[in-house]
Order: sequence, then structure tokens, then C-alpha cells
Amino acid sequence: MVERDLRARGIKDRKVLDAMRLVPRHLFVAATHLETAYEDRPLPIGEGQTISQPYVVALMSELLELKESEKVLEIGAGSGYQAAVLSRLAKEVYTIEIIPSLAERAKETLARLRYSNVRVKTGDGFYGWEEKGPFDAILLTASAERIPEPLWRQLREEGRLVMPMGRERQTQKLVRVKKIAGQQRIEKITEVVFVPMTGEVQKEVR
Repeated sequence: MVERDLRARGIKDRKVLDAMRLVPRHLFVAATHLETAYEDRPLPIGEGQTISQPYVVALMSELLELKESEKVLEIGAGSGYQAAVLSRLAKEVYTIEIIPSLAERAKETLARLRYSNVRVKTGDGFYGWEEKGPFDAILLTASAERIPEPLWRQLREEGRLVMPMGRERQTQKLVRVKKIAGQQRIEKITEVVFVPMTGEVQKEVR
């Protein structure tokens, strides 16, 4: 998977490639999908949610440009796979999942596999995790029209935020946003398809 679907498609960061090689993706997917766990495609994890394809996980991780001393916030824990990858790139990982059953399952899986620098919380990612901020980097694994204001406040100066921007699946863009003098410096990366962010963020688009 790493050579065929990641390195061959342009993922260059050695630490990201090593993390993707070491994290056992098959332990984060449903038992019914074990045979396809290492194929480069998203897979269902229940509750209408998916685990992202490996290439997208690697790309988003690489875009964060994490250092081993840094603290990262993930919005949308899902099965915990992306958080496990991030745990090998950063000092501390905080991840929030709005669906209680997925949050509990992610927490159990990460604990069983001894990813001790990851903390999982059930809640609405729109509000972030204020008491643990500010964060060096923030990653959203669900799409939204814009960056939720609480998350922007919790991103430190010169921090990086990576997210799929856009509500409609056919118009989503993966973007990296850097905080420079308090302003958003947006870089469009590629087209993507993610499930939409739910909760408080939905009130902003009504």
C-alpha cells in the first residue's frame, strides 16, 4: 500500500510514510472489510461514516507539516485511524467525534493498541477543545463551507489547518490554511469528497 498508493502518487514525507506503514489499518475497519483494508479507497465504519482512503489520510497528514513537539486537534475521529497516524507525527493528539458510538469505539481501539498520546472526546467538533488549545495544527475530516470560528481561535499564530471545504460533494476542495498575523492564507490542494460536518455548523448554512 505505502509504495503503490502513497509514494507512487507523490507522498514524500518519510515520517508520514513510516506512520502509514506502521499503523494497522485493518484494526480500524469493520470485520466484514478486512480483505480490502489496504486498498486505496474509503470504507464504511457504521453510522453512515467512512474511514478515508489511505492516500487522502497520508496527504492530509503531510500537509499539516507536523513536528514531534507539536499538538494537533482532529475533528471527526471516526474509527480512530487518522488519529493513530497523527500520533506518530506529533507529541499530543486530541480528537473529537460527534457520534457517541464511534467515539467510544475509537477510544477503545486506540487504548487497546496503546496509542497513549491520543485523547478522544465525544462532542461537537464545531467548538473544538478550548481547554487543550491553542493547537499547532488542526485537521477536519468532514466538510464545511468555512472554518468554524471557535477552531480558528484555537489555532495558534503560524499554525496550519487542513480541511475539505464546501458542503456539496461535487464542489469540495481540500485546503491548507495558515494563520499569518491572524489572517487566513488559503492554499487549494485538490478536489475531494467527504461526508459533511454535522452539529452546530449546520445552523450557519441555513
